Amino acid sequence: MILHFNYEELSALRAGAQTFLDREESEGGGVLAPPRDRARVEALLPRLEGDISLSTLAELQGIAAAVAAIVDCLRVEMESAVVATHAADEDAVAAYFDFAHGFTVEHRLSEMASEMEALIELMTGSQATTEAARSFRFPD
Repeated sequence: MILHFNYEELSALRAGAQTFLDREESEGGGVLAPPRDRARVEALLPRLEGDISLSTLAELQGIAAAVAAIVDCLRVEMESAVVATHAADEDAVAAYFDFAHGFTVEHRLSEMASEMEALIELMTGSQATTEAARSFRFPD
């Protein structure tokens, strides 16, 4: 299956991923996110150049977790911009759009996961187990 992005979504996710990683570094090792989230975001960042081919449900779940961490970071950035300035301030509006584009991708990933789980269930006759999520392959 292919996860499609538009330019704005890619830009928002790249900026959010970089903010997420920078925030982690600037905190001097403070615990803001689990190391697994950091690793997932680091792994996703180079792939945010265009559409992504997803072969398994497990691969999608890893990307969805990275996007969720990025969206959480974008939400905090948006809320901080609104509180620090004004809801109609240019920075606050830009932060809202970054969050909204990331949130849209997060929602699309959730829908894709539901579709993949349904296909696994249909093809195997049982619910999508962890093993099925890793081994059941989806063509592009």
